[in-house]
Amino acid sequence: MKDLAGKTAFVTGGASGIGLGIATSLAQAGVKVMLCDIEQAALNEALAGLRATNADVSAVRADVSLKHELQKAAEATIDAYGEVHIVVNNAGVGGGGGYGAWTDASWEWTIDVNLMGVIWGVEIFGPLIERHGQGGHIVNTASIAGLLSASGNAYNVTKYGVVALSEGLRVELAPRGIGVSVLCPGFIKTRITDSARNRPDRFPDERGASQQGAEAAWLENVRARVDAGIDPRYVGELVREGIEGDWPYIFTDAEFEPLIEMRFAAIKQGFAKIRDRQPPRG
Repeated sequence: MKDLAGKTAFVTGGASGIGLGIATSLAQAGVKVMLCDIEQAALNEALAGLRATNADVSAVRADVSLKHELQKAAEATIDAYGEVHIVVNNAGVGGGGGYGAWTDASWEWTIDVNLMGVIWGVEIFGPLIERHGQGGHIVNTASIAGLLSASGNAYNVTKYGVVALSEGLRVELAPRGIGVSVLCPGFIKTRITDSARNRPDRFPDERGASQQGAEAAWLENVRARVDAGIDPRYVGELVREGIEGDWPYIFTDAEFEPLIEMRFAAIKQGFAKIRDRQPPRG
């Protein structure tokens, strides 16, 4: 999408962090933006801040882990702007803990927000983009952890899923005039390590002391890096450029490129072990 001015975007997790950075950058390009977030107070503050810059911005509260709330948010977007061209499925939560700190509720919460929220975002908004025939773009926020997993926690699993979903959708939706990018950020200065503040009561924290301690240790390992991370406004600028250039992958920095190259090398070694073998067939 080369000319973004006058288009409409829907951004989940839009009240803070990466979502607000993306919304700000799009608004600066003349895009009409519907902010969506679970935190009403933060949503009100973000809305007021953007409107103070004369941006054409509206807001709707929704919990993306509830499909019916996301559907209502889509209806609110159409009511406000008539059509939508850009969808940014950005809302996400961290945590979950590694092996030994798992609970069913933590898995369900993380999967419902990080993966199902993205799936439903595509399912609900894709047809809305198609119906006006002007083309559009979908950005799904994964993580560098969607290409390089340091542990088997729920966060990493969901982010791998978002990468796979986005790669497949890019092929499927291109003939329909819809571009798809997957955003794989590194350490960004957000509140991702405080995700529990938005954990709904239907996902009770049933962990014992040892499990809570394990997750707390995991969070502390990344908190310092996140607190010193990249400015989300810069990420927003990259995403805008990625939409304009139809980038398949949007990275925020090259810090983890060597580790990803090592992962690909290990995969190639796996193929090398069986390359000359002739497996029985039929």
